Amino acid sequence: MVEIAPSMLGADFGDMRRAAELVAPESGYLHMDVMDGHFVPNLTMGSDLVKSLKGIAPLDVHLMITDPCDFIDDFCEAGADIISVHIEANKPKEALQLIKSKNIKAGIALNPSTPKEAIEDVVSEADMILVMSVEPGYCGQSFHENAIDRVKEYREKYPDKLIEVDGGVSTSNSEKLIQAGADILVAGSAVFNSEDPIQTIKQMKQG
Repeated sequence: MVEIAPSMLGADFGDMRRAAELVAPESGYLHMDVMDGHFVPNLTMGSDLVKSLKGIAPLDVHLMITDPCDFIDDFCEAGADIISVHIEANKPKEALQLIKSKNIKAGIALNPSTPKEAIEDVVSEADMILVMSVEPGYCGQSFHENAIDRVKEYREKYPDKLIEVDGGVSTSNSEKLIQAGADILVAGSAVFNSEDPIQTIKQMKQG
């Protein structure tokens, strides 16, 4: 069954722990979007915030940063269970190898505008492919439909890899993504802006 990873970027930052504890019972992971203000224009959570949620649910850390190798140790120590880095960042292969050396699952992410073949030289180092279905940086963007085709293609080409989708995921497209072969769906606004986040997660799992 597909796992749902609520994106904590969509939660109330003033009440982050309560939000995490609310969704954790139905969540495979808590998705933590880390942005450096350089790789993307926004600036978000650091390793201390990630560490503060350790133990509530497994932590899926998505590094949207230019030099991920400089930060991997910090997020490993903070309790990350998965760390994903972008193919568009500096030294992605080296970053994946560093993550794996820490006995943590490593993910390779790519933006919708990046050719799907861009990950071919590094995907052997990854446990997971993170298909971005919006351009990274902000919560609440519209879903890029080409993500569905990417999931299908990656599922066929890399059957041993986990496939995660992040960006604009909701109850309106979760079924298509599950049918395409996604293993983990990241959802922020769709979960935390709903009247019943737990029911929304359950509905997304069912497709």
